[in-house]
Amino acid sequence: MSEQERMPSAIVAALGLTQIIGYGTLYYSFSILAPDMAEEAGWTVDAVFAVFSVALLVGGLAAPVLGSMMDRFGARGMMALGSLFAAFALALCAYSASASVFIAAIILLEVASSMVQYQAAFATLVQFRPMVAAKSITYLTLIGGFASTLFWPITSSLHGLYTWREIYLFYAVLNLAVCAPIHVWVMRRKPVEHAGAESMTGRREVHGVLRPDRRRVGFYVASAAFALQGFALSSMLVHMVPMLTQLGLGAAAVMVSTIFGPSQVLSRLINMLFGQRLSATTLATLAAMMIVGGIVTLLVSGGWIAGAAVFALLLGLGSGVNSIAQGALPLHLFGSNGYGSLTGKMAAIRLSAGAAAPFVFAALTENFSMTVSLAITAALGGLGLAGFMILGHLALGSARNDTLRGTE
Repeated sequence: MSEQERMPSAIVAALGLTQIIGYGTLYYSFSILAPDMAEEAGWTVDAVFAVFSVALLVGGLAAPVLGSMMDRFGARGMMALGSLFAAFALALCAYSASASVFIAAIILLEVASSMVQYQAAFATLVQFRPMVAAKSITYLTLIGGFASTLFWPITSSLHGLYTWREIYLFYAVLNLAVCAPIHVWVMRRKPVEHAGAESMTGRREVHGVLRPDRRRVGFYVASAAFALQGFALSSMLVHMVPMLTQLGLGAAAVMVSTIFGPSQVLSRLINMLFGQRLSATTLATLAAMMIVGGIVTLLVSGGWIAGAAVFALLLGLGSGVNSIAQGALPLHLFGSNGYGSLTGKMAAIRLSAGAAAPFVFAALTENFSMTVSLAITAALGGLGLAGFMILGHLALGSARNDTLRGTE
């Protein structure tokens, strides 16, 4: 096995740790701390989630620009800069003395997220060794799946001892002291194939399965499908603990929520061991089926703890595979050339849809009912499932046409 066909295990492990911290501090902690933020500011919880939604939207709109910069300057350097940016934004939020500074800090947090979370990490792995990027992405998401398992309980425990500002300040130090040095170390590692450059030049590329005439349609269908799944997942993840509490689980809500993280890890472990022969379109379809199935289970079971546990299990399984698909499906369909820019554009659409989810779900729940909110979320997830099935058909059609041309 040549060096370019060997997975960079040390880099995958290092990035895995930063993904746990990045998602834990910048994403999963928010829903637990949001009520305190609202109470201190004299706002409604809906208003705080509206700010979060706007921030997600801005982060999504920034994703194409950041993706292009990753292609041009290298994703590894972007991650190193992003860790410093994340620490600054968390500290700014902790010290914010006015509503305008608080809103600006939350927006900066989401821009920083696009620089340090999966989009940037996947681009780093594709740029470093494209031939094994799909495998590396699977292992990376396996490690990153522990983020919610660790940070929901950690944030809940800290919440009982410290203010939300003190917690955010601690998380700023964590990004600065742990993530930034790791990303600098990764940035200094040079690919064996072309040690003097950050570009793809001189290294083998992965070619996508879609024919050129189907790529535009494939891009829009894939982007829409991921956007719909992103809306469903964002609605559930941001509101997980308060939603289960409202359904009547009480103190058991946090315990049930912790099932989500191990389920993500389990799905990625199963895929790593047995799913290597499954196509990326099949993985995305299976992920959507599990996400929708989990939401429907919660819709039907209500406050029944066993039903909530099945919901968290299925949502975690689906989310785990969906994270792999977000990195592997664009590589499979479109190839490694321009990967950062392409995934940046897809992320913009996905994150823009996901940006509306926290506020829309909270507003639907407050003005209608939890049942209506869950039903609408499940229906949108179902449309995403249909999109992935269409992509599978497009990919299969391209493969058949290539086979026919090869036999002529």
